[in-house]
Amino acid sequence: MNLTLLVLAAGMGSRYGGLKQIDPVGPGGETIIDYSVYDAARAGFNRLIFVIRRDIEAQFRETIGRRFEGRIAVEYVFQELDKLPPGFSPVPGRTKPWGTGHAILMAADLIREPFAVVNGDDFYGAGSFQKLGEFLRAGTPDYAMVGFELEKTLSEFGSVARGICQISPDGYLQSVIEMLTIERVDSVLRNLDASGQIQPLTGREMVSMNMWGFTPTLFAHLQEQFSAFLRESAQNPKSEFYIPHVVNRLVSSRQERLKVLASTDAWFGVTYRNDGPRTTEGIRKLIAQGKYPEKLHL
Repeated sequence: MNLTLLVLAAGMGSRYGGLKQIDPVGPGGETIIDYSVYDAARAGFNRLIFVIRRDIEAQFRETIGRRFEGRIAVEYVFQELDKLPPGFSPVPGRTKPWGTGHAILMAADLIREPFAVVNGDDFYGAGSFQKLGEFLRAGTPDYAMVGFELEKTLSEFGSVARGICQISPDGYLQSVIEMLTIERVDSVLRNLDASGQIQPLTGREMVSMNMWGFTPTLFAHLQEQFSAFLRESAQNPKSEFYIPHVVNRLVSSRQERLKVLASTDAWFGVTYRNDGPRTTEGIRKLIAQGKYPEKLHL
């Protein structure tokens, strides 16, 4: 069975200026994307699609895409503000991207097989890709999400936003609750909501880190929900069409079911610039444990 890995990378360059998210984190100069593609290939994914912006295409292809061409099928799609459904026009003055749901929608014309979605600047671990690959190869019509323990996704350098998952006894997602200011204060983990209310957390909560498994049926849902989003929120310059919101609506309306696959892997990301050394050190420990070679030989 063919499996596609869809890597969301259109935000690269906008958050840090240039493509600094692809700074080396491995001893052989590997980036986080290198490890994701390596893990995905070992898990049976044989096609790679990058969602990027036109203005970073040349640099992205030269710095990242060329590493994989000739080893795995590589394609590119482009997330731009004017890529809207029929009947909608670009919003004057808008500069903010339309969000992760819109980014995935950009690949609708290319994907006809089960596929995974990951962020380009998150390290998910080999076991996470194995679990997701096995689920997709089973051919179930259900969707999936790889969940991580909240404790393993925190930053030492500030608060984080995470989607806390409510899960049924049989392992299916009931809802994702967005918590935007999760922090540790005096050894207590908590979320501070917009009204100033404190909600204590244990750290064992399962969270979404944007690692999804879908079938192509998702694209019709995205098209429908994105059109509704544009009618309601297009004039709000800060509004974004996020994939967790799409999933929440599909699950709550019982249009789709989504299995939560609990990962025991370490997650690494670059929420803050100072998170970089922690990611590098974490990968070095995995290499020392024999989970990765010294050089990936991409």
